[in-house]
Amino acid sequence: MKKKLSALFLFLLCGVMLFGSIGVFAAEPYQTYTYSINGEVLYSPAAYKPALTVDAAYMGIPGGQFGSMDDLVVGPDNKVYIADAANSTIYVLSAYYKYEFSIKTFYNGTSNDSLNGPKGVFVTDEYIYVADTENYRIVVFDTLGNFVRIIPRPQSSLFGADSTYKPVALAVDQYGRIFVISSTTYQGIIVMTEDGIFTGFIGAQKVTYNIIDIIWRNFQSEADRAAGVQYISTEYNNISIDSDGFIYATIILDSDKQQAAIEDKSADFSPIKKLNSAGDEIMKRNGFFGTGGEVTVQNLSVTDAPTGASQIRDVAIGPEMTYSIIDSKRNKVFTYDQNGNLLFAFGDFGVQLGNSVKNGLSAIAYQTSTDASANDEKQYKMLTLDTASSAKSVTVYLCTEYGSLLYDALGYENDRLYEESVVAWRAVLARNNNFDAAYIGVGKALYRAGDYEGSMEMFKAAYDTENYSTSFSEVRKEWFASSILFIPAILLVAVVVVVAIMALGRLYGYAGKYNRAVAIGEKKRSFKSELFYCFHLRFHPFDGFWDLKHEKRGSVRAALVILAVTVVCFYYQAIGTGYLLNPQETETNIFGQALGVLVPLALWVISNWCLTTLFDGEGSLKDVLIATCYSLAPLPLFLIVSTLMSNFVTSAEAQLVSFLVVIAFVWAGFLLFFGSMVTHDYSMGKNFLMVIASIVGMLIIMFLALLFSSLIGKIVSFISNIIVEISYRV
Repeated sequence: MKKKLSALFLFLLCGVMLFGSIGVFAAEPYQTYTYSINGEVLYSPAAYKPALTVDAAYMGIPGGQFGSMDDLVVGPDNKVYIADAANSTIYVLSAYYKYEFSIKTFYNGTSNDSLNGPKGVFVTDEYIYVADTENYRIVVFDTLGNFVRIIPRPQSSLFGADSTYKPVALAVDQYGRIFVISSTTYQGIIVMTEDGIFTGFIGAQKVTYNIIDIIWRNFQSEADRAAGVQYISTEYNNISIDSDGFIYATIILDSDKQQAAIEDKSADFSPIKKLNSAGDEIMKRNGFFGTGGEVTVQNLSVTDAPTGASQIRDVAIGPEMTYSIIDSKRNKVFTYDQNGNLLFAFGDFGVQLGNSVKNGLSAIAYQTSTDASANDEKQYKMLTLDTASSAKSVTVYLCTEYGSLLYDALGYENDRLYEESVVAWRAVLARNNNFDAAYIGVGKALYRAGDYEGSMEMFKAAYDTENYSTSFSEVRKEWFASSILFIPAILLVAVVVVVAIMALGRLYGYAGKYNRAVAIGEKKRSFKSELFYCFHLRFHPFDGFWDLKHEKRGSVRAALVILAVTVVCFYYQAIGTGYLLNPQETETNIFGQALGVLVPLALWVISNWCLTTLFDGEGSLKDVLIATCYSLAPLPLFLIVSTLMSNFVTSAEAQLVSFLVVIAFVWAGFLLFFGSMVTHDYSMGKNFLMVIASIVGMLIIMFLALLFSSLIGKIVSFISNIIVEISYRV
């Protein structure tokens, strides 16, 4: 018995020692992520982890509960201020979330007064500004809660006699100017002086018009117009301000327009805007997508997952010129740097610490403190309001080591400490090698240190073509400087080649002379003459296509060679285009490029030839094929030149490359048009109708081909099912 007890004791002791050697691990109840250039989710380490949830009981709120939680801010003194519109109270908490005092009733200098449904609060070094919503005013208190003054409804004819002023959020800059969000004011953000004098509106949201409705309104009565659609701006819903006085305002817009603005990085319908004091939109959107929350709005893997654009309810200014917005539809936080790069996103539904119930998040704020035990190192905290649950509460998130490294790297970059910035960004990459913003940070630091080739590699890894172009420009300057002796020689050779082509006739001149000799019978018509004829046809389409058909200056074999050369040039363009014009370096093969050229060409030839009877055309299938292939003659030269140029141009010069390609296709299109006209002996108008009909015919042929292939697939499936059934029964 003793031996059994001893064995059991040793077993338990080993178990305790084993589990005691395993570190405590608490996984966050959500996944932190960013987005790739293709919109794919890239998971990353957590930047913030939930630490605790504080409710009214924890805070020591009188009465033990909130009526509502409408706004949350952290003052310069690190205290927390909560607006409770249902109880018409502003609660003031210590930096450790304990109740200190509240503001509800006060003496306004002449009589007793009270707040009524305050939905917003803002705190400066000296004052507490309260958006006293249902009293249509702003009330100012000192930091001890003593009444200072009342800022009444702005007086201006711009508001109109019947307009309502209901302030729901506000911010105050370093000069005392007050910026107010009114839930019933669509002209933009209200701006007032420190004394409450109205100075104007800024940042009014762009309005889009339905042309049909506008025309129809001209035929409506006044009553019908008043009852119809009103084209007015959408009101903002929240506001914040940074230390430089720049305003961040949030707004919920039409879902489709808002999502389109995120994808094309437009400011017109972005749900978050950054405005200067004049109301100009100055937010940088240099990330892969616009700064508006969720990019992938469809989540088919989860049945009840919300779809559509994010609903942005609040914005908070974070450390090192970052800012965070909350998506109340998905209960998520999205954080961006000053350039619009997504640093991290996190949050989810649920009852676990760090999550909230559906539509629970309503406000966000940052709190910064110092840790005496860590040499006064800054501790960054994020606070969010969860208002949808029965126990309304504030969730406190602590910045992780990964998040601190992000802020350190951004801080070094902002302070222009580039060597330290490289070290910090590399530390971030060591923990998250999928983080594009870190590659960009390293690239910028290397660029400023003069390592342009190294910065190009970093920017290329992050698909940052703009900064890559800047670094490449410097590398190109160095190459020109080191090759100064070779540049005159290169220019001399180029001049000689141009002169040879245009004047002496070594290449094109030779082709021209050769074509003329063949035309007057001095040269035997051979495969060489058939190929060289494309040089004449490119500049002389009318007589060129006439001789191509009637004088037999071309042939099917030469046409197929021109087609093959064109396919090869398209393949070279696909694999040889420079990085700036092909940052994702799309993979391709010769067969894919061949199909991309041959399928449209075959559809055009068949459709055009099939319609010759209907339009009284004179060209045969062979004539149409030859004319179409010869029309491709301008493409190879322009594709080769533009592809070569794409490896030596910057982003600012890339339009020249695109312009050359456009010229090539327009030229080929003109030749195709006139080739069809001459081949079938049409007038200009009739040929135009023929071209339109041919395009429609191409669509019909594609439809029939898809229908036929689908039918064949069903027949094969039917037969295979019968065979399988027979095999089972036999």
